Order: sequence, then C-alpha cells, then structure tokens
Amino acid sequence: MEKFPIEELEKIGLNNYEAVIVAAQHARYLNTKRLERLQMLEEDPSLDIDARKITAVALKDVLDGKVKFVRSDSM
Repeated sequence: MEKFPIEELEKIGLNNYEAVIVAAQHARYLNTKRLERLQMLEEDPSLDIDARKITAVALKDVLDGKVKFVRSDSM
C-alpha cells in the first residue's frame, strides 16, 4: 500500500479531515466513471480498465493538485 506524506496536505491548504472529504468525493466520481467503462466493456472488450484502488488514486490526485476544491466557511 502506498504511503502519502501528510506534509503534502499542508502545501495544498488542506488539513487531514478536509483531505479525507475531498478524496472521498473524488473517489465516488472515479468509481462512477469506472462503472460506466465496465458497462461499455460488454460492447467493446478491448477497453482498458484501471485496476488500481480507487481510494489510492483519489488521494494521489488530491496530493498532486489534480482535484479542484472550494472551502466553504459557512459552518
């Protein structure tokens, strides 16, 4: 299992709790896209499906800055 440095979260302006929420939302999005591709796989068996764990991909995307988020201070 890949380890993700917590120091990287501070660089992008997230604390641990915010990172979990953002990564979970992104993982849901990635899972939806994967399920769509799996349904298309029946029609076109040559499609390539990413076999990596969705949660690990989502965390990596958050740390790499590929996921855009807006902090809501309404609480």
